[in-house]
Amino acid sequence: MTLARYASIAAATRGREFAEAGAQSRGPRSAFQRDRDRVLHSIAFRRLKSKTQVFIAPDGDHYRTRLTHSLEVAQIGRVIARALGLDEDLTEALCLVHDIGHPPFGHAGEKALSDAMVHAGGYDHNAHAVRVVARLESPYCDHEGLNLSWEMLEGMAKHNGPVAAANWALADVDRAFPLSLGQWPSLEAQVANLADDIAYDNHDIDDGLRAGFLDLDELLSLDMVADLWRAVERRHPHAPRDRQLRELVRDQIGVMVNDVIAQTAQAVEGYSSVEEVRDAGKALAAFSPDMGQAERALKAFMYDRLYYHSEQIATAERARDVVARLFVAYRQDPTTLPDEWLATLPSGDPERSRHICDFIAGMTDRYAIDQCARIYGRVPDGLSNV
Repeated sequence: MTLARYASIAAATRGREFAEAGAQSRGPRSAFQRDRDRVLHSIAFRRLKSKTQVFIAPDGDHYRTRLTHSLEVAQIGRVIARALGLDEDLTEALCLVHDIGHPPFGHAGEKALSDAMVHAGGYDHNAHAVRVVARLESPYCDHEGLNLSWEMLEGMAKHNGPVAAANWALADVDRAFPLSLGQWPSLEAQVANLADDIAYDNHDIDDGLRAGFLDLDELLSLDMVADLWRAVERRHPHAPRDRQLRELVRDQIGVMVNDVIAQTAQAVEGYSSVEEVRDAGKALAAFSPDMGQAERALKAFMYDRLYYHSEQIATAERARDVVARLFVAYRQDPTTLPDEWLATLPSGDPERSRHICDFIAGMTDRYAIDQCARIYGRVPDGLSNV
């Protein structure tokens, strides 16, 4: 496939933090294909299978986790990248890795760690994702981290846009391997960010309806949803309701993907290099104004009816308490840490607290629950509401 002039070029990568010898012997892969494969083979990526997406520690097997969500984001990202002539492998790798810094219990766990780490520089899942791949996940003999390409680390750090004030975790990597944090990232990173929005906007509807937290009649108060639902009913008037609902979700994803492709293709006209994209001073990959308004309305609805549902908030508070209690326990009695983490525990702060935070952030939901039960004898009831 011929790439567009504004795409990232694997052969022109800015390289990796640590020089590598003999890597080319492991198959004919581009730099970005190697990045993707390193993420896929990492332990941190595998742990996403048991980390909260929307519902905490769900009993059902059909609800999405951070892992299945990341796979769905990658599928959407590749479609958009292919249509725009971008590097699909870099886009896919950024989609796969975008949630790798999330702690157990999603945003509830992040709030607990952020509060616990106030005295030690705080906690941010985006910055922690960069820390995971650049410092913590270390399977290689010659260097720490996965040693991903500059373009990967840049995209992870800046997928939401330029970073004005990097927290300690991101600043540590940036000092060693400067990531031009004040610039916009590549189009591949911008597309990965939009693919994330499209995936969770729509797949969370699917999970919310399945769990009974969302009601179709209320969803139909949104014009875009209502229009697409009427079209589904016209095409498939006799289909079972559950199949119609899945058709609705697919149609919404298609409409949003096509909108991003059309809007972005128009925005990038005249750009002839990825460096011009970085110097544009704004995001070039985007929804159209009308779709952007519809997407914001959908997101507001989801926050009101699903993410901030009273049962969700109550469950999240119990989950936040688990993470907070774990941090307190490890600080007060470090011997409760596993031997390998205890052996490398720094003697003073902020390094000591950051080490404990690294351990907790890597936990799955189930492992955090088990550790809390082991230390305290029990954990709060009601840690799953589906």
